Amino acid sequence: MARPRGPALTVDAVWIDRDRILLVRRRQAPFRGEWALPGGFVELGETVEAAVARELHEETGLRARPRAIVGVYSGPHRDPRGSTTSVAFLMTGRPGAPKGGDDASTAAWVPLQDAHGLAFDHDLIVRDARHGSGRRFKKGLTSGTGRRTPGSE
Repeated sequence: MARPRGPALTVDAVWIDRDRILLVRRRQAPFRGEWALPGGFVELGETVEAAVARELHEETGLRARPRAIVGVYSGPHRDPRGSTTSVAFLMTGRPGAPKGGDDASTAAWVPLQDAHGLAFDHDLIVRDARHGSGRRFKKGLTSGTGRRTPGSE
């Protein structure tokens, strides 16, 4: 049986610290020069949790871990390059001074009140994150394969 064709899988990092949010200015098209959430494509064999931590570090130089899922975003036109589905995560870590890297020309903590007009559908993701729609992770619930891990029952 042929493998079904589907959307590319991406991740977005939503890191809110007090009244500011971590954003990157895109270095590449689409939306070159515009502000966006740090994120990118999930690599083959990588979990979405590992991908969001990797992308965040590559684009900002900061390290954080996912603490909740904001939502899954799958609008067929959310990315002009083609169909993508993104898992957006609330992140937690020690805030520091970000620096742009990889696909980001700049990274900065931006006041939440100024975080609008973002690339892709990131305005919607930020709105959902601010309204607390994230579901909390339960430690030890799954192993990343969708199966329960020992001791999680």
